[in-house]
Order: sequence, then C-alpha cells, then structure tokens
Amino acid sequence: MELVKPGIGLIFWMTITFGIVFFILSKFAWKPILNAIREREDSINSALNSAEEARVQMAALKSDNEKLLNQARAVRDQMLKEANEIKESIIAQAKKSADEEGRKIIAKASESIEAAKLNAMNQLKTQVAVLSVDLAEKILRKKMEDRTQQEAFVNENLKSISLN
Repeated sequence: MELVKPGIGLIFWMTITFGIVFFILSKFAWKPILNAIREREDSINSALNSAEEARVQMAALKSDNEKLLNQARAVRDQMLKEANEIKESIIAQAKKSADEEGRKIIAKASESIEAAKLNAMNQLKTQVAVLSVDLAEKILRKKMEDRTQQEAFVNENLKSISLN
C-alpha cells in the first residue's frame, strides 16, 4: 500500500518543486504566453472585423453592380428604342420618297401619254383633213369638169369665208 500512499518527503519536495516551477512560470512564462494569447485573440478579432467589413463592402459592391447593371440595361433599352424609332422614321421617309417618286413618274408618264395622244390626234386630224380635201377635190373635179364652173365655185366659197 505504500505505492498508493505517498510519503511526506515526496509531498514536501513535490510542493517545493511545484512552487518553484509556478514562480518561474509566473515570473517569466505566463506574461509572454498571456500576451501571445491576447495578441492572437486581437488578431483573430481583427480578422473577424476585417472579414465583416469585407462582407459589408462586398454586399455594397454587389448592390452597386446591380444598380450599374440595371442602369446599363435601361440605357441599352433606351438605345434600342431610339434605334427602332430612327429605323421606323427612315422606313417611313423612304416609303414617302418612293411614293413621291412613283407619283412623279406616273405624272410624267401621263403627260407623255397625253402629249402622244394629242400628237396622234393632230396627225389623225391632219390626215383626215388631207384625205377629205383630196376626196372633195376628186369629187368636185368629177362634177365640175368645166373650168368656168370651178372658178364660180371658188369665188362663191371665197365670199362666204370671212377672214378674222
């Protein structure tokens, strides 16, 4: 049972050794160990604070990025809308120009057709007049073979024609 119960000398020397170790540790080791622990704790707190700040900044950046993205989308939509309006106005202007040009071409064609028609009518009238005169001359010659009859007919017609 001696192994279970320690002796007085052993307890005495263990207590003195413990006291000396305790004194040496408290005098030389505990302050640097506690300072190191405090520094470690401060660095951990600092890192946590930095991480929190970084998280807040990331959230702010994400929010700013969303705002910028929304603004960019709005600008893009506005640009597309303006481009569509410009496209529509160009198309409308082109249609208007084409309609105007078509009307001008149709008007010129109508004038040309009308001029050709008048020319044809005048030529036809001239030919009809020439044919009528030729026919009348042939008829009159046939009826008035005598020169005195022709002269009397011409004089009669000259009298009935009034000059303007």
